[in-house]
Amino acid sequence: MNEAELPSLDPSRFETMLDFERWRRFDRSLRRGAALMEGRTLVHVNSTMNGGGVAELLSSVLGYLLGARICSRWLVVEGTEEFFVLTKRIHYLLHGKEGDGGDLGPAEAELYQSVLAAEFVPLAEQIKPGDVVILHDPQVVGLAPQLRDLGAYVIWNCHVGADVPNEHSRRAWDFLLPAASRAHAQVFSRAQYEWDGLEAGRVVAIPPCIDAFSPKNQAMGRDQVDGILAATGLSGQPRTGAATFTRVDGSRGQVFRTTKVIEECPLPPGAPVVTQISRWDPLKDHAGVARSFAEGVPLELGAHLVLAGPSPEAVADDPEGATTLDELWDCIASLPASIRSRVHVACLPMQDTEENAAVVNALQRRSDVVVQKSLAEGFGLTVAEAMWKARPTVASAVGGMQDQISNGVSGVLVDDPEDGCAFGVAISDLVRDRSRADALGEAARASVVDNFLAPRYLSRYLELIASVMAA
Repeated sequence: MNEAELPSLDPSRFETMLDFERWRRFDRSLRRGAALMEGRTLVHVNSTMNGGGVAELLSSVLGYLLGARICSRWLVVEGTEEFFVLTKRIHYLLHGKEGDGGDLGPAEAELYQSVLAAEFVPLAEQIKPGDVVILHDPQVVGLAPQLRDLGAYVIWNCHVGADVPNEHSRRAWDFLLPAASRAHAQVFSRAQYEWDGLEAGRVVAIPPCIDAFSPKNQAMGRDQVDGILAATGLSGQPRTGAATFTRVDGSRGQVFRTTKVIEECPLPPGAPVVTQISRWDPLKDHAGVARSFAEGVPLELGAHLVLAGPSPEAVADDPEGATTLDELWDCIASLPASIRSRVHVACLPMQDTEENAAVVNALQRRSDVVVQKSLAEGFGLTVAEAMWKARPTVASAVGGMQDQISNGVSGVLVDDPEDGCAFGVAISDLVRDRSRADALGEAARASVVDNFLAPRYLSRYLELIASVMAA
């Protein structure tokens, strides 16, 4: 069991970003939460500090609770290689996909429970009756019964699911339901992900959020963007601007680690850039993005494709990353030379997660179009991140991306995630029509302000904790 270091962040920085009524509600919610949690600790538990939306969420928003004098901690289970192979299988099944086709029988249950039993020992020493523990995703929901027996208030947050449940998702439900039902409340990113077999009055849908002030989302000027991309080797150009960013604690950060880029030619300075940034997960369909770009984006547009993700060895709970990356390289190698020269695969260094976030920020802001061609998706915060930066976004109409994008208003949704032709056409249209692309981007940013910033997320969670305690 490891603990992530959390900064204390001043929630009042949102006062100038929100309208008066939104800010007043947020401030009141924090004050009530601080009174409610006096003498208690709010503990979040998940399976990785690096990579993926949950780690991104926790690393940014929990600091605002500390800043509001709500004692908060973030603990991370270590697990084993066999454990994470099993939980990855569950991950696929919850998405409604077959995954590796492996079993979820007595042997798997014993493996799952034995690993979490070992993790519970150090966790139990840090939890006292009346504390609130929030467990994130299937990797740690098995801790719910023991934590409840300790006298903690337990909430389980499931960030993944299937738009339409099927035999695969129900297999995962059956495996996890005994533990999940012991939590005092169950939170899902979307109402569509809620399970059968849970008590209706204890189930709630709370979409995740982004932090507008984090290194991944903070404002950047064009010189700063160019400087960061040059410093990390993504632009292929000499550095002209300052490769700096503001860290979470307010200090100045410097981008200096080099990104591993697989490319035949450097990215030209003025070329239109199409980008997908996500973990190297088969469900993100990076190879499908490359094929869509090759088949549907004409050469005369001069566009280049950047596929970026974390160095696969840095994401502990995702054992398939390296294999997925190898398969992507094989796919790109099979493309015609005229296409290969316009495709760039970037493995972003993860030694410093804030530096990594600043590089992602700069790359999104350099992009003319951002793509998220997921075959299945939990919520897809990479979409909200791009929308916050007023980037026109093309995404699959799956999972939470349907909740973030209003098709034709704040972005473009493609009904069939495997329709590469439709993705190519949508990308090409936005590269050609800059005025439409800009209009979609502006509407996208306004939507994020209304729906997907930290104040709304934290307020809803504090309301849920109050209701759990009252019940």
